[in-house]
Amino acid sequence: MNRLFVVNKHINISSNGYLSRIKRKYKTKKAGFSGTLDPFACGCLIVAFGQFPKLFRYLKKAPKSYKATLWLGASSPSLDIERVENIKDVKIFSQKEIKETLNSFKGELTYLPPKFCAKKIGGRKAYELARDDKEVALKEITSTIYDIEFLNYSHPFVSFKVTISEGGYIRSLGHLIAEKLKVDGALSYLERLNEGEFKFDDEKLLDPTKYLKIPQNKYLGDKSDILLGRKLKKQNLQIQENGEYYIVLDNMLTVINIMDDKIKYELNGVKLC
Repeated sequence: MNRLFVVNKHINISSNGYLSRIKRKYKTKKAGFSGTLDPFACGCLIVAFGQFPKLFRYLKKAPKSYKATLWLGASSPSLDIERVENIKDVKIFSQKEIKETLNSFKGELTYLPPKFCAKKIGGRKAYELARDDKEVALKEITSTIYDIEFLNYSHPFVSFKVTISEGGYIRSLGHLIAEKLKVDGALSYLERLNEGEFKFDDEKLLDPTKYLKIPQNKYLGDKSDILLGRKLKKQNLQIQENGEYYIVLDNMLTVINIMDDKIKYELNGVKLC
């Protein structure tokens, strides 16, 4: 069963754990998700069954929007409430100070990902090394903060909404916000609202061709060439410029890559329904 949809992941469960629940609900074994959410986080999680996980890298999943609450005064190596080690009383800020601080993060931001993340170091995930109290040496990354909106301040909790480029870490952003206010800080709540145009809508079935970030092409030759995976000729394609394209024939999806005079199948024979 090929299926693409969005689930609303609950808090206090890993993304893999929640996927297991979804697999049992729909009685399927072959499934995957895109974009891991931390166990303490909730919200939009893109799920696909059957052959559709192969499409994840072609989907328009950015920018992403999150709603977060930052606990001022809380210190945590994981930058969230899973590993809070210390809580200090901090001064009460004016709403103006909070808003100005949030707004200062709009634009490009270069920072270190949290130690407790899924990035791999020497073949192991960073959070595995961090849990074993081993050194975690991560490289700086750059994200774009498209928008950041103040929602509420009820001391010591600051709630905000942020729209960020793909691959951004809201836990690190929360830490930087607190750092700019000259206090410790950790996220106490994190909800992913959307990934690009993907948002939770009662697990509604989605047409993947409406969410692909690559353009559509048309094959003008014998369609059995593609359906049988034969070698393709560039002159039989409507668009002949270099790049990746998708083609739909007889409800079957194919992804090709044109590289000068060579055409490579990236995916072939993915049934749309």
